Amino acid sequence: MWKNIRQPLKFTAALAAGGAATTAGILYATRDTESSRTATKSSYSPPNFLLRHPLHAEAQGATTSEKDRQPNSLWTPPSRAEQINALKGLPKDAPAGAIGPGGEFDLIIVGGGATGSGCAVDASTRGLKVALVERDDFASGTSSRSTKLVHGGVRYLEKAFWELDYEQYKLVKEALHERGVFLNIAPYLSYQLPTMIPLYKWWKLPYYWAGCKAYDALAALSGDALSQSYFLSKRKALEAFPMLRQQDLVAALVYYDGAHNDARMNVALALTAVAHGAVVANHTEVIKLYKKQRKTFLGKFNLGSEEITGVRVRDNLTGEEYDVKAKGVINATGPFTDGVRKLDSGEHTPAIVAPSAGVHIVLPSYYSPRNMGLIDPATSDGRVIFFLPWQGSTIAGTTDSPTEVTPNPIPTESEITWILKEIESYLSSEIQVRRGDVMAAWSGIRPLVRDPHAKNTAALVRNHMLHVSPSGLLTIAGGKWTTYREMAQETIDKAIEVFDLKPTGPCNTEHVLLLGSHNWSKNQFIKLVQHFGLDTDVAQHLSTSYGDRAWAVATVANLTGERWPVRGKPLAVGYPYIQGEVRYAVQREYACTAVDVIARRTRLAFLNAQAALEALPTVIDIMAEELNWDQARKDKELAEAKEFLKFMGLKTFAEMAQADATSATPDINFSDKDDPTFYTRTHFTSSELEHYKTLFTSRDRDSDGQITSNDLSGILRTLGIRLTPVEMERVIGQVELNNSGHVEFLEFLEVLAAVKDVKRRSQMKQQGQWEGSTELSTERSGGGV
Repeated sequence: MWKNIRQPLKFTAALAAGGAATTAGILYATRDTESSRTATKSSYSPPNFLLRHPLHAEAQGATTSEKDRQPNSLWTPPSRAEQINALKGLPKDAPAGAIGPGGEFDLIIVGGGATGSGCAVDASTRGLKVALVERDDFASGTSSRSTKLVHGGVRYLEKAFWELDYEQYKLVKEALHERGVFLNIAPYLSYQLPTMIPLYKWWKLPYYWAGCKAYDALAALSGDALSQSYFLSKRKALEAFPMLRQQDLVAALVYYDGAHNDARMNVALALTAVAHGAVVANHTEVIKLYKKQRKTFLGKFNLGSEEITGVRVRDNLTGEEYDVKAKGVINATGPFTDGVRKLDSGEHTPAIVAPSAGVHIVLPSYYSPRNMGLIDPATSDGRVIFFLPWQGSTIAGTTDSPTEVTPNPIPTESEITWILKEIESYLSSEIQVRRGDVMAAWSGIRPLVRDPHAKNTAALVRNHMLHVSPSGLLTIAGGKWTTYREMAQETIDKAIEVFDLKPTGPCNTEHVLLLGSHNWSKNQFIKLVQHFGLDTDVAQHLSTSYGDRAWAVATVANLTGERWPVRGKPLAVGYPYIQGEVRYAVQREYACTAVDVIARRTRLAFLNAQAALEALPTVIDIMAEELNWDQARKDKELAEAKEFLKFMGLKTFAEMAQADATSATPDINFSDKDDPTFYTRTHFTSSELEHYKTLFTSRDRDSDGQITSNDLSGILRTLGIRLTPVEMERVIGQVELNNSGHVEFLEFLEVLAAVKDVKRRSQMKQQGQWEGSTELSTERSGGGV
């Protein structure tokens, strides 16, 4: 185990001494025994820029020791400009826009999501010369829009049992093994999460108990033994998950799976690849494949008469185009797989991706316990819904429906409403599930794939698929986050074979810790509080988002000017993100746009679209300082970020007003100066509350805090509220009055809130929004992307 990090003040002093020259890499070894570390290091060529802190010993020709090889939490990766120059085949200090001969690599990986970044880590740790290009940003697609689970798949195990399907069983077993690896190599970004299965029929208990125990046993056989599943009585279940519906509940089971911060995990993978020598460039798009007459392996591996020799790429930030040479090209572009395949084989290339949209919504933290999730294994249409605590909020999802491939899929109102309707069925009647509680919503495209070599080309591949085109384009598609490492290993194994590459060692990614893991401990946040004067919540957030790199983030945190906390000016009210993270993201994590920061370096856009909107001016101002943006560029960033947030569930005032105006019957009137509350977290605006209080007081003739039922009816008529008998029955069903014939102010507000809710639901039903969209077969469900 690496030695614990020393006090951050020493590192800060070293940073000042080293300055910007601290762009050296690190040798990342494993955290096993000394012998396994030695074996790992000998399996690939270490980067040629080992760091002796604070001076670069090897660069000076000095002898390096084991101490020199310890990761430095203040390491700064090569800048994006230096990476671009490497792609061009130029010295790292060449001026911007310089024309180069084109860098030469063993592999060019197209796609910077989980699979592509995983491939870059695998190849670079085998000693191969690797370049990775991503047309948008790391995790900008599916890899940031998952269910956040690291799981084997309880539902898949159930199917394997009932269908006596050995292949399905193997998939679950392999995924459970990868789950264990996942949690070991990135311990600060991933964790085990207890998940409850509520039971409302006694006969289901032995069935689900046997399934949970089989899942535990299979995990143990796979070398991944998380905590064991257990039984909870009704009373204990309600203590653990007090939001649960009590009616008919008989007991519950709790099993364990993994969870993680997906976009941060993806960024850590990309940076780990850089630390091992890979050249990585985001916002860089492949626009052409170069080919020549094949001289080797003709007819082998399904190879034809031509072979790919390189690519032409475009820098989507500057518009500059240049060529990059490679022995092989890997297509790891997820839902956009067919687009790259068409560059290779023409526009008429048959599609192999069958895109499926999974919508998730984010609700306030009070919808779930802080440390326990819930699974509904049988929704109204047979699909599975997860209800999970994540980053201080609650995630609910997912839907599963056919879709079109688009860079920014948008969740429909009907899909959001379907999820709300489903979760309402297993939550306590005390919790009123409201559309306004949806703080963010997003849709991720899961790239289900067809094997073009299969006899039945319409059949979908169960897990992932490798395909080599006649010209040698190696495509990896399908799979899920949990198995990214295994997919990467298979892909690089195949690349070595097809492209005749010469690695210096075998795959060792089961043991390679990701950036930020080496010196991290669960108690690290305490020293961040003590040394830097950070708020405790902020320190915990930095520790679990950056690992031991949190020290570097803390060094650029702003002074607050307050007695406490000393450092860490907040980026958004109610969230632990600080302004220093923006600066750090630009300096050391290749953040190039405001969307990069609000969506994938921080997760604010995924947690609260409105809060992200409010943070944008601060984010853009900080980035402008770091990147020398002029006002035109700042305006462009603001406009593009606002547009992006629409795909994260942000509703404009105009849209909210229009939604209210489409109501077929009169509703509680909104003031022209106030936002409609359908899309907000409170039932009433401040002006409405004042108005209702005045109306209530005017009817409270005895000043005893109560009005009569007749008074209530009079107020409703004054407000112009007309309810059908069915709607009135629903209102009464939602409100528990004291049955004394009198109504207190709190009950009065409950009635008005129920009226709003009933009228909204009636409106949405008329518009067809309670009707579910066309779903795929439930066999494609199972949670996670």
